[in-house]
Amino acid sequence: MITVPAYFNDAQRQATRDAGKLAGLDVLRIVNEPTAASLAYGIGLNKDETKTIAVYDLGGGTFDVSVLRIAGGIFEVLSTNGDTYLGGDDFDLAIVNYWTEKLEITSGVLQSDKKLLQELRLLAEKAKIHLSANESFKGSAASYQVELSKIDFEKLILPYIQQTIKCCSNALKDAALTIKDINEVIMVGGSTRVPSVKNSVADYFGKPIHDSVNPDEVVALGAAVQADILAGNNKDLLLLDITPLSLGIETMGGLMDMLIPRNSKIPSKASRQYTTQKDGQNGIRISVFQGERDLVKDNRKLAEFNLIGIPGMPAGMPKIEVSFLVNADGILLVKAKELRSGVEQSIEVKPQYGLTDEEVEKMLLDSVTNAKEDIQIRALVEAQTEATQLIDTTQKFMQKNSKLLSEEEKSNTGNAILELRTMMKNGTKDQIHTAIEKLNEISRPYAERMMDQAIVTALKGKSI
Repeated sequence: MITVPAYFNDAQRQATRDAGKLAGLDVLRIVNEPTAASLAYGIGLNKDETKTIAVYDLGGGTFDVSVLRIAGGIFEVLSTNGDTYLGGDDFDLAIVNYWTEKLEITSGVLQSDKKLLQELRLLAEKAKIHLSANESFKGSAASYQVELSKIDFEKLILPYIQQTIKCCSNALKDAALTIKDINEVIMVGGSTRVPSVKNSVADYFGKPIHDSVNPDEVVALGAAVQADILAGNNKDLLLLDITPLSLGIETMGGLMDMLIPRNSKIPSKASRQYTTQKDGQNGIRISVFQGERDLVKDNRKLAEFNLIGIPGMPAGMPKIEVSFLVNADGILLVKAKELRSGVEQSIEVKPQYGLTDEEVEKMLLDSVTNAKEDIQIRALVEAQTEATQLIDTTQKFMQKNSKLLSEEEKSNTGNAILELRTMMKNGTKDQIHTAIEKLNEISRPYAERMMDQAIVTALKGKSI
């Protein structure tokens, strides 16, 4: 059982799993650290209770907050948020900067005297710990005498604490909850020992916090609980994690077709059927993407493979089912299968690089900021795709039945196709749809005539 930060994506989880194997470990499960912490406090929960929990995890270098719901012994992660560059190290640096400013120590001196800088950092960490239980701190580094009051310390770290509170607010929004919906608040990570951190979190959520378990050990304890569950010794609890970003494939026009939405519970499975665009097409490329934007160019490409060997059939006839399976470790397995012939291909997504927490946050922010524009672009691309398919179908029909069409029908259809092509290049979504309707109106009479003739031929000499 190995725990990882809540924001780890599939590549980072896979790398962690591989590292465990290289170390000679039999890795049964990868679990989020905040989720493991909730398990540590969930051991004695009444199975008849339903509670919503916020797990506030502030370590030395990172911050995560997760919102979980516990019902009937089932732990379900509703949302996660955080900051990959925020932690207790920032508290230490703020103290060092405070002292160097007071003592008028320039950055040049610090760069040339690495020993002094290290001594100040170690002293700052000592001051942070001391001020958790005392009102003032005094110490020395090299020939310098330093001091810091608890009041000044709390002023220095206040901006960082406020940033964590902002992340808590974002996590609640993602879970579609309010502060009143939170029943319990769990504190995780060594930096949560700072009294002002505890007080700020308690004030924000409006309720007492849970910090009875050692914040440095609570994640390990929760992992042990989950290992006990996997071993079959504890059957009262079940754990469900979530996907940090949406997963999907590229469709015509460079659009992202989402199969597994962000914040879906894992293990998770989804499938959708597609088809070919050209007659006799014997292969199709499956491109897998991760992100929240409507166009794949704005998302992150995870993998790509080809499904080949599809029997030659008219366009639209093959039934290609693409299925996504995110397993318990958050690893994605993609499979494509042509249902009529049974031809299939699969791939386990193992990208060579992962996303940082900051990149995940940027992708989510971009999806919200560009939502209106993305919707408009998607609508335009879908209209252009529909127009392309209609033009191809109409032209093939005319070539096959040319002798049965009048010159006027051919001319009118050709003009309508030309107008539709022009709209596809320069027109709006509505103009393209208008041109599509015009072409449909022109082709509908002779298409119906051909259909009637085909039916008469098929039924000739037969009685109904």
